[in-house]
Amino acid sequence: MTSAATGRVAALIPAAGSGTRLGAETPKAFIELGSLCMLTRSALALSLSVDVIVVAVPEGYVEKAGELLKDVDADLHIVEGGQDRQSSVARALAVVPADVDVVLVHDAARPLVPLRVIHSVIEAVRHGAEGVVPVLPVVDTIKRVDAQGTVVETVNRDSLRRVQTPQGFVRSVLDHVHADPTILATDDAGLLEVSGYRVHTVAGDERALKITTMDDLHIALSYLEEKL
Repeated sequence: MTSAATGRVAALIPAAGSGTRLGAETPKAFIELGSLCMLTRSALALSLSVDVIVVAVPEGYVEKAGELLKDVDADLHIVEGGQDRQSSVARALAVVPADVDVVLVHDAARPLVPLRVIHSVIEAVRHGAEGVVPVLPVVDTIKRVDAQGTVVETVNRDSLRRVQTPQGFVRSVLDHVHADPTILATDDAGLLEVSGYRVHTVAGDERALKITTMDDLHIALSYLEEKL
């Protein structure tokens, strides 16, 4: 039995992004969704399943984040993030306690992720997966276009998936792929892929949508209203 099967679990929340596409002057993770901001909702959801939470926030927001997360029941650490998502994850990973063997990475902008998805990711890592991502099928027809916007081909969507978070990893594997900052990817699972590791999938959930635009915010609010 590996340590990942029984060890403690940490969740990293890179929350240093701006709210530009939402038209907000405050960082996106600090925008309110209902009565709580997205960062608080994400941390509270994760705290029901993990032992440690590390949040990477924009410069100057450490104290504010501490106030917003004061009710989170987990071993909480707050650090200043980097210039991009990957560097923010690396900074958060650097302060994860040594006795943690499973690490989740979750977008603060997915504040309504169901517990079922979080549990599925953790269990998949505990059962031997080096990396795990929650996914949903692609339901729209996908076209590949050229630089002029002309359709080149229709892509077979049967093997395509939309990827969500939290993504889960064996801690030593995540440490390894973040050791070289010159290797770049759009998410942590991508770092595993280019480094030769296998990434498995579990079922995602539409409620774990990423809030990027005002339309996304309105959809998320409708999900909240369904719970009331």
